[in-house]
Amino acid sequence: MAKNILIAGATGVVGEQLISKLLTDGYQVSILARKPTSKANVKVFQWDVYQQTIDNNALEGIDTIINLTGEGIADKPWTAERKQQIIDSRVKSAELIFKAIKQTNTNIESYISASAVGIYGDRADEVLDEESLYGTGFMADCCIAWEKAAEQAIALGIRVVKVRIGIVLSEKGGALASMEKPISYFAGAPLGSGKQWMPWIHLDDLVNIFVHALKNKDMFDAYNAAAPSPVTNKTFTKTLGKVLHRPIWPFNVPKFLLKAILGEMSILPLVSTNTSAQKILNTGFQFRYLNLEDALKAIYERKK
Repeated sequence: MAKNILIAGATGVVGEQLISKLLTDGYQVSILARKPTSKANVKVFQWDVYQQTIDNNALEGIDTIINLTGEGIADKPWTAERKQQIIDSRVKSAELIFKAIKQTNTNIESYISASAVGIYGDRADEVLDEESLYGTGFMADCCIAWEKAAEQAIALGIRVVKVRIGIVLSEKGGALASMEKPISYFAGAPLGSGKQWMPWIHLDDLVNIFVHALKNKDMFDAYNAAAPSPVTNKTFTKTLGKVLHRPIWPFNVPKFLLKAILGEMSILPLVSTNTSAQKILNTGFQFRYLNLEDALKAIYERKK
């Protein structure tokens, strides 16, 4: 069984919890970081994706690499430069890792890469599984390039798993923090038509999927990482309002207003992605949180 794990992109919400989980389960964990840092029981090696530099010592004794690297999708406005950064951070990180593997001739067994359900684009009510056609638009293009970069490991004889992540729900920040803000201030309302599907996943389940992919050597290629019960934006908004004990306005925020505020990024809350979780379920994975209300209650209970 894989025991020596190298994680790239380990400083985000997912990475931090994944490190904790792996250490608890008895794994040896190393991470790649842009700046010198220290973490208890974790070896830290430096790299710079944009300068294409890496400490090749990071690969010594490693059998599995988990790559979570990527600039935040919604952190800054989507200028042409920012969109290129979003893509480059994902593609160039994989290329740098594979370059280091070739240089050191390290025997890596598995490469597990983050991806996103954005690869399907805006698909209305269509049920989307891992065999569905790719979508169009910036998010789909980004995810396609991301996954193609990961697939370069196959030529090196490495098992590749691509985890297509939905909207991650956590008390530690991320998408939920921005979604709860207007509701907390009594300004909550469905966005656009409110009919768009939102594939969500609790952070605990997402971390467990990465560990499951690590342990299950039969897993290969892409898997949707979203709960088996996606909901519409309207249902999500109402459920979040219920958990926060806040009313939701009986009208929707129109698309043109979102576009005026967010620009091209307005597609993020408006895209409809009705994903299927059947493939990951078929591997024997069991979700802890199947119901959105239960997931949200657990998150806000932790915040108390």
